[in-house]
Amino acid sequence: IYPASMTKIMTAIIAFDLIRSGDLKMDEKFLISENAWRLSSAGYSSMFIMVGDQVSVENLLKGIIIASGNDACVALAEGIAGTEDEFAIMMTAKAEEIGMKNTNFANSSGINNTANVSTVRDIMIMSSYLIKEFPEEYKYFAEKEFTWDRTGGDPITQNNRNPLLYKSLGVDGIKTGYLAVERYSLASSVYRNGRRLIAVGSGFNTKNDRSRESAKLLTWGLTSFDLIEIAKTDLPIENVDVWLGKKATVGVYVKNDIYKTIQKRSKSDLKVSIIYNGPIQAPIKKDDILGKLKIVYKNELIEEYDLFAFEDVKKLNAFSRLMKSINFLIWGDV
Repeated sequence: IYPASMTKIMTAIIAFDLIRSGDLKMDEKFLISENAWRLSSAGYSSMFIMVGDQVSVENLLKGIIIASGNDACVALAEGIAGTEDEFAIMMTAKAEEIGMKNTNFANSSGINNTANVSTVRDIMIMSSYLIKEFPEEYKYFAEKEFTWDRTGGDPITQNNRNPLLYKSLGVDGIKTGYLAVERYSLASSVYRNGRRLIAVGSGFNTKNDRSRESAKLLTWGLTSFDLIEIAKTDLPIENVDVWLGKKATVGVYVKNDIYKTIQKRSKSDLKVSIIYNGPIQAPIKKDDILGKLKIVYKNELIEEYDLFAFEDVKKLNAFSRLMKSINFLIWGDV
């Protein structure tokens, strides 16, 4: 697809990255060039900045995120990278870094350029990255209006263009888009009952189609699927047997949260199992790999994860090991 103004999600991400690293500050001001101003007078979505204005990074970001200002995009890109072309290179590099495999950014705003291409999956990956990495900054995307106290004129107040912010779904972002060739597009997201859903659609013929179909996608996700917690980072999920150790068992854990979104009617088809060759002989060191956590859905292995020892387990002394071995030979007791 041509991502249109959904491109601006990445423009914001680049700025947020630099702010987090300390290379950019929200109150830093950029001088507005004629190149940036020109977009505010060409019929595009604009923040309506003027040549020679000095505008803060925070106001430019609000102008991009809330008002969808193409002029603000160029001003931010030039302020950060010197030229918009250099900024677009940064955007594409970031896209590759976060796993957007079919995206090339050619400008900071998403306006007409056949080299500015992506996919709905890649836009979802980008949206997810934004929300997870910058939860505080993401709140800008939920703001319904932005007032720009412009130089040399009355303040301009513009509403957020995301139509789902004004409905009762609980949507808190993300970004609309429009190009004559691509028609209407929208990346939208909702957080409800501990679940975050993201929907991305493009090619809608009208604004109403975009709003209605995106709402249907989110509603379908909320009503038809459940989020299943399988494991939490750094918490033991099971104990496995230990042989000749000072403890009879040791906890095992995974090093990342594991959740699966499963259709409600198919939850019984999700199976989780722990596979290991046991009992595990002591000594055991924390973070030794002891087995695998396997996740099967509808009789098909969908993922597996290494299981790590949660703690050290020392070996029994020689006498205790001998007695343990004798007990095993006589009674089969480990």
